[in-house]
Parts: sequence; structure tokens; C-alpha cells
Amino acid sequence: MLTGLNHITLAVGDLSKSIDFYVNTLGFTLKARWSQGAYLLLGELWFCLSVDTVSINSDYTHYALTISGDNFDDFTQRIKDRGTVEWKVNRSEGRSFYFLDPDGHKLEIHDGDIDSRLKLCRYHPYEGMELFE
Repeated sequence: MLTGLNHITLAVGDLSKSIDFYVNTLGFTLKARWSQGAYLLLGELWFCLSVDTVSINSDYTHYALTISGDNFDDFTQRIKDRGTVEWKVNRSEGRSFYFLDPDGHKLEIHDGDIDSRLKLCRYHPYEGMELFE
């Protein structure tokens, strides 16, 4: 039986540039590095960066990272000051900032959670949405 998310592995073109971004811009902790990759942690979230040919699709796939509302504005400004590219404007519940990492992976910081999202959906459901208890 599955118990949760184990880790996320991202293909990266320039390992040093990606480590710098994830550690110095987003605040991940570097746990290990080798010629073709690195392991990082964000809380209990395990990230693996793996040197490879990067091929990003043009779909909505992205990785959302939690941030408290108190830190949202300052952190978003810090990300913008590093020259990141915003790939989407938030139109959903809570505050979100959607941005690209150095290889074009789609990331999001979001100050809500599943409970706050579902609470809003009870009043403003998406087309065809069913809610389950």
C-alpha cells in the first residue's frame, strides 16, 4: 500500500546552476552532490536533480511548494529579484506564484492547502465537479 510521496526527480541541464537556484533562491538544503546529480531536502520533501537532456512539455504539469501567508510576499519578491520567469497568473483559491526553474520546470508556491481549496469549491465548484466526504 502506498503511504505518500517518496521523492521528485528533475532532469537538469546544468547541475551547478540548478543547485544554486534550489538552495539559494528557494531554500532547499543540499544533502549530497555527485558528478551527475544531487539530493536536496525541503522539510521532508526529497528532491533529486539528475543531469540529463531536458524536455519540458507544454501542459499544466507543475510542482507546488507550500509557503505560509506571512512569508508569501517577501519570498515571491526574492524569486522575482533572481530573474525567474512567471509562467502563469494565479486564478485559483489562495495566493500562488507560478515560475520556472533554470531548466524550465514549472513550479508554484502556494499559501493554501487541500482543505482551503475544497472549502471554496463547495461554494464555487468547477464545471462538472463532484465533492466527496
